[in-house]
Amino acid sequence: MEVIRTRALRGPNLWSHHTAVEAIVSCTPEEHAVDTLPGFEERLRSRFPRIPQFQPSGHADNVPMAHVLELAALALQAEAGCPVTFSRTTQTLETGIFQMVVEYTEEAVGRLAVELAEKLCKAAQDDTPFDLNAALTELRDLDEDVRLGPSTGAIVQAAVARKIPFRRMTSGSMVSFGWGSRQRRIQAAEIDSTSAIAEAIAQDKELTKKLLDAAGVPVPIGRSVDSAEEAWAVAQEIGLPVVVKPKDGNQGKGVTVNVTTKEQIDAAFATAREFRDDILVERFLAGHDFRLLVIGDKLVAAARRDPPHVVGDGKHSVRELVDIVNADPRRGSGHSTSLTKIRFDDIALARLKLQGLEADSVPAQGQRVILRNNANLSTGGTATDVTDDVHPDVAARAVEAAQMIGLDICGVDVVCDSVLRPIEEQNGGVVEVNAAPGLRMHLSPSYGKGRAVGEAIIATMFPEGDDGRIPVIAVTGTNGKTTTVRLAAHLVAASGLRVGMTNTDGVYVNGRQIDSGDCSGPRSARNVLQHPDVDAAVFETARGGILREGLAYDRCKVAVVTNIGAGDHLGLNYITTVEDLAVLKRVIVQNVDENGMAVLNAVDPIVAGMAANCRGKVTFFGAQKEHPVVARHIAQGRRTIYVENGQLVAVEGKSEQRIALADVPITRNGTIGFQVENVMAAVGAAWGAGIGWDAIRAGLRTFLNDSDNAPGRFNVFDYRGATVIADYGHNPDAMLALVQAVDAMPAKRRSVVISGAGDRRDQDIRQQTEILGRAFDDVLLYQDQCQRGRADGEVLALLRQGLTGASRTSHVEDIYGEFLAIDTALSRLKEGDLCLILVDQVEEALAHIAQRVTAG
Repeated sequence: MEVIRTRALRGPNLWSHHTAVEAIVSCTPEEHAVDTLPGFEERLRSRFPRIPQFQPSGHADNVPMAHVLELAALALQAEAGCPVTFSRTTQTLETGIFQMVVEYTEEAVGRLAVELAEKLCKAAQDDTPFDLNAALTELRDLDEDVRLGPSTGAIVQAAVARKIPFRRMTSGSMVSFGWGSRQRRIQAAEIDSTSAIAEAIAQDKELTKKLLDAAGVPVPIGRSVDSAEEAWAVAQEIGLPVVVKPKDGNQGKGVTVNVTTKEQIDAAFATAREFRDDILVERFLAGHDFRLLVIGDKLVAAARRDPPHVVGDGKHSVRELVDIVNADPRRGSGHSTSLTKIRFDDIALARLKLQGLEADSVPAQGQRVILRNNANLSTGGTATDVTDDVHPDVAARAVEAAQMIGLDICGVDVVCDSVLRPIEEQNGGVVEVNAAPGLRMHLSPSYGKGRAVGEAIIATMFPEGDDGRIPVIAVTGTNGKTTTVRLAAHLVAASGLRVGMTNTDGVYVNGRQIDSGDCSGPRSARNVLQHPDVDAAVFETARGGILREGLAYDRCKVAVVTNIGAGDHLGLNYITTVEDLAVLKRVIVQNVDENGMAVLNAVDPIVAGMAANCRGKVTFFGAQKEHPVVARHIAQGRRTIYVENGQLVAVEGKSEQRIALADVPITRNGTIGFQVENVMAAVGAAWGAGIGWDAIRAGLRTFLNDSDNAPGRFNVFDYRGATVIADYGHNPDAMLALVQAVDAMPAKRRSVVISGAGDRRDQDIRQQTEILGRAFDDVLLYQDQCQRGRADGEVLALLRQGLTGASRTSHVEDIYGEFLAIDTALSRLKEGDLCLILVDQVEEALAHIAQRVTAG
């Protein structure tokens, strides 16, 4: 067995709504049925006992090795603590080649699981060792490294619960929520509206104290010092005991509390200097350490923090007691677990010394042994939830402190005996204000119940009912995608929204092109969804992008399917039939929002059948009102678009809108059938996105079929009294539509300039000229700039074969070079002639034609 290729499907895809790793797996004939491999299953289960039972369903009566790989990759992730459940293996038409898909929650972990599963299968085949514990440890460690920490994870989970989309912007804790102009961003527990000045103030402990004191919030007195000698002088001045800490520290690093002697001052100053040069000495406040979490203008959680400690049992040494406590599965080495392991280091030994103990001392039964000077969870402390106990005055002081500094999310550290009474009554005070506070102690406290702080943060960023989404229109099909996308974007923009658009010509934001080339894949769509100036998005969604990565979004507002034809890259990537293609294209329909709309071609039976896969509503469009699907939809009172008496009609129940096709320039008074279909699809998309009819009418009137609005989409030029049409059609269905359109246009003599894309099947290339040979007098053949895997001249030969026995064509000529072919065709035109030019290099060819037309 060999894994030929793996790729990550980062959004809804052909297989499922889940993110997944897809692998192309090659199996030898012997591996098509693993039960025929002597002892294989026994050896496999001896190495990985918890691998699920093999399921032959879907693989005839046999279980191929690729299916074993699938089960192993899924089970390894599950055993490593990753919540994955979906997997699938399918045999392709190629003998011995399988497509294997396994869900992942973290891409790197999913890829590693496939690699380890392959090693496991090989070890079972070759009867060589496989270290399962090492494999699971590697997966767990990688998962802990790459997944979101508990604070950021809680915020993301709260967003997901409210159906707010999110995207990790970095491998760290920076996350974007929502799309386009409605998006918000966080980094850990800090949101985008928090100013850098507020964060800088919070880092400056001395400035923080001055501002809080000015606001009437009680704080301990103290000031900054430059030397250990000055620190001792300040300590005597303000009164012992004191706290020595870095002026702009965090997580309790370098903090020494309850300092009472000159020797302790010297040691504490040296410890603080390891982290910062600026040192602060302030009065030590007796009492408990409380963390109050303020989000917006409310106190949402509070916890009492206790320093890391052990309790003697009269039997074990301090070192042994620490090991026993650290064995708690809730304790880890980072921030991914609810508790952190207690560090048994020099600081702990120094703290023991103050209590007259050493590492090997055996504390008496019940004796509490403190191992740190501070109560931070990051150094092994514990937290007890006290949210319900906080006195209103204490909560008010915490909110005042956060607002004085300017923090949207703020951890206010208070030292006092109890939060049941006002701070002032206890001689307590606010000792620190923290930007981007850790949320672990509130999410999963050591004692007491967790608090919904993630939900509170999301509620601050997004008001109730706001999911942070902008309308997303996805368009797919065989022909008409780009024109439909451009027209739909134009209609949406006519309503005043700023539109982001992707298609095979590039990426456009608010009418400005920001990228060029074929941008119909998920990467370009993701870029648009991240753009802050986008109020709505329209995406051309090509088959290749869905196969490579899946969709760029979890669900869309509107999904449009124009048609499904046989010429759309069949034979590539195991999509071999029209039915296969339809299953792939309907992915956008399957991922329409439950309050969204699928806009489907009623005349195409394969497309019409996709209605059953839509969780939202359906708009059908078709030119004939009498078509059974159209008529039934109208009778049911559902959204339908059709053509009647030269008018486009949009109905829903008793509501009806009519637009004269004479007012829609792109249709040339309704004579170009495929453009009428494109208009119906685009109108359905805009209607589904909530665009008003005044804007739709205005947009249809102002969308001209020129090379600016729709480059390469039936662009019409007048050249010396002849009609020249440039189009990017490149499959048999497009040829049929173009022939139907030009047949409606008068001409003395008709000529066509055509090439063929090399990544089509032979029969598709031949069929294009078979169709054209029945409609054109002269055919000029040229070779594409890129042959896409074909030998030189191979495509031209296939095009010529298609013209064998042509009923109308009298002249066929091979011309090497697209622009030379265009020039040759134009030079032969006479007044009243018509020439259809099927361009390859769209922008360059259109510019060349425009230049010739201008020159006359």
